[in-house]
Amino acid sequence: MASVTLEKVQKSYGSVHVLHEVDLEIADGEFVVLVGPSGCGKSTLLRMIAGLEEVSGGEIRIGERLVNDVAPKDRDIAMVFQSYALYPHMDVSSNMGFSLILKKADKSAIESRVGAAAKRLGLNGFLSRLPRQLSGGQRQRVAMGRAIVRDPKVFLFDEPLSNLDAKLRVHMRTEIKALHQQLRTTSVYVTHDQIEAMTMADRIVVMHDGVVQQVGPPLDLYDRPANLFVAGFIGSPGMNFLQSTVAKGGKADAVLADGQKLRLPDGLPLKDGDQVIVGLRPEHIKLTDHGSLDAEVEVVEPLGLSTQFYVKLAGQQVCVFVMGRTNMRPGDIIRLSADPASLHVFDPSSGNRIG
Repeated sequence: MASVTLEKVQKSYGSVHVLHEVDLEIADGEFVVLVGPSGCGKSTLLRMIAGLEEVSGGEIRIGERLVNDVAPKDRDIAMVFQSYALYPHMDVSSNMGFSLILKKADKSAIESRVGAAAKRLGLNGFLSRLPRQLSGGQRQRVAMGRAIVRDPKVFLFDEPLSNLDAKLRVHMRTEIKALHQQLRTTSVYVTHDQIEAMTMADRIVVMHDGVVQQVGPPLDLYDRPANLFVAGFIGSPGMNFLQSTVAKGGKADAVLADGQKLRLPDGLPLKDGDQVIVGLRPEHIKLTDHGSLDAEVEVVEPLGLSTQFYVKLAGQQVCVFVMGRTNMRPGDIIRLSADPASLHVFDPSSGNRIG
């Protein structure tokens, strides 16, 4: 195992800059997830760590070793791709042990390592099958087994669950997390799915337009997003945003477009008349007879254990999430409230969090 260090890493294709001076320290044994929308540079960064893309600037180290000019096969990494990339004419055992076969490893050693990986992944009964005789989840396990057999310093995952259906994705992300807890091998995982990032990562790296927006444990990013992009990207359903004007009396209020008010958290560096964007997580909006906000119900989505509904508030659609069931219907006028401590306040010009 080893740490991975990125220092001012850049990537350009001619005049097009894809990555802008990325600095990142991934600790030995850590599971780090790179997350962001398509085109943000996360897969390019992963491929640079793997050696599949050249570095335009900066340095990449695996452990203490500078690997900018080291061939992929000599970096002691293993990669699991979105496509399973299995040899269709080889059985599961041969696919998993192929890297060791190329190295002319001892046959008994290959059998031992393939057997140990197969047992860990629940593939013992499938070693003689061909890839076409396996389900999608089983093929992905074989791809993971092939990486495990190599016993690398670093695992690299490039959206490995994208080809699976929703139920199998949930199952496989649990398996990958459990596997990491057993092996404790340094892992870098790329996904556009923020739920995968939240549930699997020790730390998340949120990227946008080739720039790292924020790095931290999942709940730190959820509770204290650095800017509007992170606040809107992390969380499902996403954070609501309301354009507001600050009104300062004894306390600071956010005045919405229709004149309704929300009490703001204490201690923020705000002046009377400042324009701000107030962020509210759907689960932090309370349905109550004594709320300070009137809203009209537009859509109700009963989920059984909970209810998600959308309301029109100050001319904007706002998502509200409550536990349990409700009898509300579209067109109902309801009252809502929010604890000031749960609000997030952002500068509309820079997008940065205030306070």
